[in-house]
Amino acid sequence: MNLDYIIPNNWSILEEGFDPQQVKASESLFSIGNGAMGQRANFEENYSGPTFQGSYIAGVYYPDKTKVGWWKNGYPEYFAKVLNAPSWIGINVSVNGESLDLHTCKAVEDFKRELNMKEGWLSRSFTATLPNDITVKVEAKRFLSLKRDELGVIHYAVTPLNTDAEITYQPYIDSGITNEDTNWDDKFWDTLKISKDGEKAFIEAKTMKTEFYTCTFMESQLFSNGKPIEVASKVEETDTTIAFSYTYKVAKGEAYTIHKFGGYTVDRNHDKNELITVASEVLKAAKSVGFSELLEEQKQAWAQIWDMADITIEGDVKAQQGIRFNIFHLNQTYLGTDKTLNIGPKGFTGEKYGGSTYWDTEAYCIPFYMATKDQSVARNLLAYRHNHLQKAIENAEKLGFKNGAALYPMVTMNGEECHNEWEITFEEIHRNGAIAFAIFNYYRFTNDYSYIPEMGLEVLIGIARFWHQRATFSADKNKYVILGVTGPNEYENNINNNFYTNYIAQWCIKYAAENIEKVEAEYSSDYTRIMNKAKLSKAEVQEWLEVANNMYFPFSETHNVYLQQDGFLDKELITVADLDKSQRPINQKWSWDRILRSPYIKQADTLQGMYFFEDQFSMEELERHFDFYEPFTVHESSLSPCVHSIQAAKLDRMEQAYTFYLRTSRLDLDDYNHEVHEGLHITSMAGTWMSIVEGFGGMRVKNNTLSFEPKIPQQWEGYSFKVNFRHQIITVSVNQNETRFELAGDEDLQILVHGKEITISPNNLVTV
Repeated sequence: MNLDYIIPNNWSILEEGFDPQQVKASESLFSIGNGAMGQRANFEENYSGPTFQGSYIAGVYYPDKTKVGWWKNGYPEYFAKVLNAPSWIGINVSVNGESLDLHTCKAVEDFKRELNMKEGWLSRSFTATLPNDITVKVEAKRFLSLKRDELGVIHYAVTPLNTDAEITYQPYIDSGITNEDTNWDDKFWDTLKISKDGEKAFIEAKTMKTEFYTCTFMESQLFSNGKPIEVASKVEETDTTIAFSYTYKVAKGEAYTIHKFGGYTVDRNHDKNELITVASEVLKAAKSVGFSELLEEQKQAWAQIWDMADITIEGDVKAQQGIRFNIFHLNQTYLGTDKTLNIGPKGFTGEKYGGSTYWDTEAYCIPFYMATKDQSVARNLLAYRHNHLQKAIENAEKLGFKNGAALYPMVTMNGEECHNEWEITFEEIHRNGAIAFAIFNYYRFTNDYSYIPEMGLEVLIGIARFWHQRATFSADKNKYVILGVTGPNEYENNINNNFYTNYIAQWCIKYAAENIEKVEAEYSSDYTRIMNKAKLSKAEVQEWLEVANNMYFPFSETHNVYLQQDGFLDKELITVADLDKSQRPINQKWSWDRILRSPYIKQADTLQGMYFFEDQFSMEELERHFDFYEPFTVHESSLSPCVHSIQAAKLDRMEQAYTFYLRTSRLDLDDYNHEVHEGLHITSMAGTWMSIVEGFGGMRVKNNTLSFEPKIPQQWEGYSFKVNFRHQIITVSVNQNETRFELAGDEDLQILVHGKEITISPNNLVTV
């Protein structure tokens, strides 16, 4: 399979030529979404070759009962499945009774597929010769409306090229859907009712167990050579499908076109008894507006997003395509309009991982949404965790913690832990730290302290209590230790004193204590409410600080570095450069036993701590640790290259920073980890944005001031980005000779550039 088949282009993802081997990979890469629903780029017409059908509705999931060999106390009861939803995109096509199916066609020529990221649509065109020797030209375009987020639209046209033909379109909706990914082959959907009203069709279905009620709907319009036509329909129904057939005699060279409107209404947003009524209104409005105007709306909605979020790169098309692909999919997945949603690691592109919320949101995504949208979007993501605090306390109680200690889940849909690999669920507890860090990061960037007395302090208290209880006093070391953990490097399980975990635990406790004092001094009524609710005393806070101030950090005097964990130097320290290339990726070639004994690091671990807390380490320390750990890093996590790119840029290693940037930005486009067919790596895409803005742009907040240390890879002529900093929008443009700053807003802004204070005024270009 050719993994490098995507054609470089500034604004589009392009594929030319039909290769059945690439169908599943393309279904992932060309996926579309609008924050409320999404779908893989499956063909509208029937395809009998290998395919991964996938349509998804935001927030709708199924609790698939946990499947493990040996049950342990504290195991989550279920693994939350991202549910493959009823499908509304299907249009069976037959020509003189012969089904159009690219898997069985005699020839498929001029196959082109385009995901236009600038305007937010997916198109496909090809010429096919069917088994009955009729050759047809097909053109299809579809999108999921950003403005009307319950609606999707398809334009599909067939033109017979070598003879007149009788063409039948059979648009259908189907609730007989199964997940690729299921533990017990359970039935996830219960079809309640199939109904029609004129040319409209509806399937009401609910999920088993979670009882989300949905209505999948469709209606079609038909055209001959662009003019509307009436074609009598024939209706076919099964237990889980409804289809309308529209047969029409089409002259050679003339186009027969169907516009199909479809989508979902869900009881997350409407009364479950009103779902058909609302769906009818959506269809009525869509039909009256029509395909062309809906497409125009789509273009305008995306133009608005790009105006703020775009990053331009001059002189390097692959790098430009990579960053826009990442920004595009982040916005397709999450727009910040629904407070109950979060950013799933596969978004709407696949089912792997389950759940919709990981620590990725706090560690990687919040900076992107904070700087490219209004800060309220990031605040909603923080509020999401506060809303789940009680569940986090219950998660900790299941593992034997008490007194309001909170352990946030590794994977969740509703605040409950639903990840069931014990070495992750019980041991990868550093996730708690990322949630506290996001609170700090939000305040640092926005200067909005109000979140902390309103909600955040309760979260910080629960997290501090967890770390206090999770640490153990070692009489041998005369220090507090944290035993039996998995750090960000998941290629080490059940190790002791992971540096990153111990460091972030210490920081969380101190940060919680500091904010308790600040809230007491400045928000007395909130302080009283929170202390009463949490039943927290000053004596307890002192007990936490005893742990934090006496935390143990493994250190090697020989190498002059903090050790990733106590036993790291016991490993056979062979660098990745000396590892046989045929053994990569090791997670697909080696036994788990062999991986756990190896020195190989899946993603930044000790270096993740130095990324979060870089102000607390000198450049010399960062350099020493980077030089020690990066050579053992296999970067087999999507979250790895971005952190290394940022740190390489900070260390002025621009060639290395550029290589890591390309890897993070084109991780899926070039399928580095040979798994793109399963879906895209959505949350790590925010890391790509950080690689440019924090890496090459050197953006930080220092002493309450926005700071830049711009650098540029030699491969680029220039790059630019915008950030929304405290309601003022700054455009930063960097080329090989200079950096320009522009400010939109009403007031001057003091910034730091390479450590020097500079004032930028609205609509007044400043060149450095």
